[in-house]
Amino acid sequence: MSNSKTTILASGNKKKLSELSAILSPYKMSLVPQSEFAVEDAIEDGLTFVENAIIKARHACLKTGLPAISDDSGIEVDFLNGNPGIYSARFAEESATDEQNLQKLLQELNDVSPQQRTARYQCVIVYMRHAEDPTPMICQGSWEGQIITEKRGDGGFGYDPIFYCPVAQKTAAQMSAEEKSAISHRGKALKQFAERYVTEGKLR
Repeated sequence: MSNSKTTILASGNKKKLSELSAILSPYKMSLVPQSEFAVEDAIEDGLTFVENAIIKARHACLKTGLPAISDDSGIEVDFLNGNPGIYSARFAEESATDEQNLQKLLQELNDVSPQQRTARYQCVIVYMRHAEDPTPMICQGSWEGQIITEKRGDGGFGYDPIFYCPVAQKTAAQMSAEEKSAISHRGKALKQFAERYVTEGKLR
């Protein structure tokens, strides 16, 4: 498990591992969640997605001695001045479930018109070769949509059931994994990462 293409995913989230692994599978990168090394979650005290992604990747590298990839993502709602943003995973409270966060967002947008419910998912991917990597690879992707008033679909995770994509005319939770990866914030960021990972020869 310590070969050169083994990379630590700085997360124990199984759904996130599945999504990232599927997108990166053509590049023969073996992703191993940090939980397999008994690595605890890093303290995310950054003020931006980029800062938190770097914190998580560096923490995983430091604890395992292996390259690490991290994902910091969230949803920005224009009516809420970009919130919940970096606090998306703990919008309702520190240890909130996806459902609690989703319901909190719906409450915050109660009686808000459809035209004012514009939002976007943001994702920052950071890859570090080691904990002291002075030039971490940073990739970013966004996905425009709007927040609807009730859940649709049972796929995905997080705010997917209420994030409606006008282009696809369905919510993120109604999409297949392939559909979602093709247009999502995470899919865009990971495709950018995969291209740079190959062309820049990070693991030569």
